[in-house]
Amino acid sequence: MTIYLQLYWEFFKTGLFAIGGGMATLPFLKDIGASTGWYTYSDLMNMLAVSESTPGPIGINMATYVGYLVGGLPGAVIATLGEVTPSIIVILLIAVLLKNFQDNQYVNWAFYGLRPASTGLIGGACVAVMLEVLTFVHISAGGIVNTFGLEGGQIFNLPALALAAVLLVLTNWVKKVKEWHPIVFIGLSAVVGVIFHFGGV
Repeated sequence: MTIYLQLYWEFFKTGLFAIGGGMATLPFLKDIGASTGWYTYSDLMNMLAVSESTPGPIGINMATYVGYLVGGLPGAVIATLGEVTPSIIVILLIAVLLKNFQDNQYVNWAFYGLRPASTGLIGGACVAVMLEVLTFVHISAGGIVNTFGLEGGQIFNLPALALAAVLLVLTNWVKKVKEWHPIVFIGLSAVVGVIFHFGGV
């Protein structure tokens, strides 16, 4: 029972404070993994890949994934409920109150501060994902400031960089291809990963 309460509480906090959408949950999920030992940072990157390639909001998908990993089907349900409970409460309060305060200067100032805060959270998560996936730089959380180390002799993961560069070009500048559904790119990337693996790249 304790593990289910912990799952609910950890994801309740994540849902309450991860302002800015699903990617903003990544710093919280990283802290959960570090403090509980439920998963490693590499596991988190795999969860991110699975959550991005499945239907639904990424934050909720991640909560469901972690919950199932830790507590099976009941854990998945409880972690997901923990993630969505704050959103339900807050959006109901906002729906009731914002109409009365939408022209209030303090409310406008609060949103002015929330926008860059959420951008910073998302940006930090993106940098961490890029370092983990595209380089061999290892991030260690310890003390006030993270430390960085190098795994092996190389800095850059060249196959991952090449794949990311190809996808960047295809999804932004090749007119016929950029109209494809994102699931096509996710599927093709998975195939490339299998080919690279069996090819020993």
